[in-house]
Amino acid sequence: MSAMYMLLGTLVALGVLVTFHEFGHFWVARRCGVKVLRFSVGFGRPLLRWHDRHGTEFVIAALPLGGYVKMLDEREGDVPAALLEQSFNRKTVRQRFAIVAAGPVANFLLALLFFWCVAMLGTQQSRPVIGEVTPGSLAAQAGLTAGAELLAVDGQPTPGWAEVNLQLIRRLGESGSLRLRLLEPDSTLEVERSLVLDNWQRGVDTPDVLGSLGIRPWMPAVDPLLSFIDPDGPAHAAGLRAGDRLLALDGQPLQHWQAVVEAVRSAPGQRVEFQIEREERLLRIALTLGERVQGDVRSGYLGAGVSEVEWPAEMLREIRHGPLESALEAVKRTVSMSVLTLESIGKMLFGELSVKNLSGPITIAKVAGASAESGLADFLGFLAYLSISLGVLNLLPIPVLDGGHLVYYLAEWVRGKPLSERVQAAGLQIGMTLVFGLMLLALLNDFSRL
Repeated sequence: MSAMYMLLGTLVALGVLVTFHEFGHFWVARRCGVKVLRFSVGFGRPLLRWHDRHGTEFVIAALPLGGYVKMLDEREGDVPAALLEQSFNRKTVRQRFAIVAAGPVANFLLALLFFWCVAMLGTQQSRPVIGEVTPGSLAAQAGLTAGAELLAVDGQPTPGWAEVNLQLIRRLGESGSLRLRLLEPDSTLEVERSLVLDNWQRGVDTPDVLGSLGIRPWMPAVDPLLSFIDPDGPAHAAGLRAGDRLLALDGQPLQHWQAVVEAVRSAPGQRVEFQIEREERLLRIALTLGERVQGDVRSGYLGAGVSEVEWPAEMLREIRHGPLESALEAVKRTVSMSVLTLESIGKMLFGELSVKNLSGPITIAKVAGASAESGLADFLGFLAYLSISLGVLNLLPIPVLDGGHLVYYLAEWVRGKPLSERVQAAGLQIGMTLVFGLMLLALLNDFSRL
């Protein structure tokens, strides 16, 4: 992935999402008669600024890590008598509630738009056909077999592996029955299977939803003929070259590239011996595999790769919808992802899901770059997911965030008067501590993944 894609993807993602979020506050504030003093995208030194006919200053600032809308408010300074009616604090509870809620609502509306576009553009997915079932695994115990296609997980249709993974992620940390509907291999017979979960992957730093069930997706067999060597990897140091065909590892035959990947990943830092074919000669090359660590998971690293292989047309599925169908799909996807985000936060609080799954700006930048490089549909899908995350997080009842302000307004509506300044100040300190703590944790998680 090029640095240019990462930079542009991140700037576009943050710029669009922050601008739309703040525009939600801005638009409703104007409709409620509040004077907006400044609309800023980013923080710090202004790079570009201008004013509209209402006197609002629009700013694009140097640090694109957020934004804000500054409104006229007596709590933040003296307000001329002629402008008192345009002050935010003079508005009714309903109006203030609407202004604050408009930011997250704008994020959900933006996600709807992006998901609608993705459904219209269409995506190509690989059919969720099982390639191999690990003996003795949960999948094997439930009677799953290689060649079967997953049609639904817990009643939700799964046209591709992305949807399978999404439905499985919902069950992380849980116990109970996981219901699968499958199409038997070389048959039109659909069958139901149930896997029994018991605190499945509870608290695991980097959960492997398919591997932990004993399911390996079908993939076309790739000849272990090396086409790429990392100049800084163990393969290069040991003398492996592009064009070498890997025949065996420690005496175990290597029929395809996936067997190489699995064997290498399971032997971090170990000394191994490859038998290779080079220009019709058989050679043996010994090397010490590298090691990569992600969370508590260690995996081996060779530093070599093969050329991509073309998938058979019958194993691919084009998914595209018309305008009305796409709108329905967008609503379903937005609701589904919002609920999943809330469920994931709850599972982190109760230890069912590791907090190491929390991501910060570095991970966001990497995913933004990768999705932008993959194509328009992938990038729009990423923006939709990120917009939903931003909307849900801002609605959490934490002072400093929009959700915290909404809680204050609800309390004011019930009591008939605002909470005392002392209570609000204490809530603000607690909220800032929580938010900065979460930001620090997310950054630490990002650095641990590098």
